[in-house]
Amino acid sequence: MADTLLFQLVSPERLLVETQVTEVQIPAREGYIGVLPGHAPLLSELAAGGVLTYNAAGQTKVLAIYGGFVEVLPDRVRVLADMAQPKEEIDLSAAQAELKTAQKEVDNIQAGAADPAVALDQAMRAQAKVDAATKQ
Repeated sequence: MADTLLFQLVSPERLLVETQVTEVQIPAREGYIGVLPGHAPLLSELAAGGVLTYNAAGQTKVLAIYGGFVEVLPDRVRVLADMAQPKEEIDLSAAQAELKTAQKEVDNIQAGAADPAVALDQAMRAQAKVDAATKQ
């Protein structure tokens, strides 16, 4: 079994990552998936918002991702994200303000002032940004 696997992360805008990694943690729809070299094949939908981490060359990298799909094969992982942002590109204060606004929208669901699906999606995406930006 190889010590690394190829990790590719693509969004509609760009190729964000293409590198050899030792491990990937992926926020799938039903929970996080940990992938090591030699993992059994699988295909899964990604969570609406979550934090993806991977280990490459002894460093852990962090990204916020929002929806999409992941394909896992024994020698590679492909993430096709609706949107993704590396930790370094996230403005924490803007993300926190976005989360506060999204939480107000979630609070307005019961009053009928907000679409539940849109409000919850915005809250999950904003929370993913904050989580990624603050992850060590």
